[in-house]
Amino acid sequence: MNRPAWAEASDLMREYYDTEWGLPVRDTPGVYERIVLEGFQSGLSWAVVLRKRPAFRDAFDGFDPQVVARYTEADVERLLADPGIVRNRRKVEAAITNAQATAAMTDAGVDLAGLVWSFRPDDPKAGADLTSSAESLALSKTLKKHGFVFVGPVTMFALMQAIGILEHRGVFT
Repeated sequence: MNRPAWAEASDLMREYYDTEWGLPVRDTPGVYERIVLEGFQSGLSWAVVLRKRPAFRDAFDGFDPQVVARYTEADVERLLADPGIVRNRRKVEAAITNAQATAAMTDAGVDLAGLVWSFRPDDPKAGADLTSSAESLALSKTLKKHGFVFVGPVTMFALMQAIGILEHRGVFT
């Protein structure tokens, strides 16, 4: 298999690349989870977040945005005390804020996954060597208008690659 260098770094990264990265994620809870994890990855390596993903799933109620949207300050403190996840207050609060934004969108009849996928470019195979694009910038701005945080264009580009909006599997040498 033709993998990018980052996917060869460990067995965990190879498994992630081979079975998940770049494959379509089209459900709202799945897209919400990836947005949260990409936000937690900011400033860290993806390997750190990937190793902690099972603990994140437990800590954040399976990334059910309707449940996370109702978290209180007590939940923030619980999460900040959890050694299994990345304990960064701004990122924890962002996960809750983004769940609230997802819930508000759902209540308004807007599907998060559908909205995110609407930013698929005409040529989803272009730009494999980039870190952002016009589409990831537009997605970032749109999500921010809906109340999301920690969704900058570089983070959204990584999301778009990870959930299959951008088709960059197999284009690496």
